[in-house]
Amino acid sequence: MQTMTSCHAHNLRHGLRAGALETPKPYGLRVSLLPTDPMRKLLGEDWHRTHWYATAEERDAALREMSRKHEYSRPGDKPALQFEPLDVSTQNVRPRNK
Repeated sequence: MQTMTSCHAHNLRHGLRAGALETPKPYGLRVSLLPTDPMRKLLGEDWHRTHWYATAEERDAALREMSRKHEYSRPGDKPALQFEPLDVSTQNVRPRNK
């Protein structure tokens, strides 16, 4: 079986450059749904997504961007996600190395 290659840069995964797989990313950001969010019925009560970053500054910048009120939000819209910063050195979490 032959593997398919990507011919367009926008189809490549971000961060897959030389050495990126060896860079430890000990700072995480766990994104989960609020307990009252109706999407929990579709995604499951324990749904979450964890993003990993090489520095606390990168993680904190991503947290600010993800949690801000976006310009396309309607008046009265409230965030439906909760964000939890993670730090491998202080919590029992497993870091991602890529």
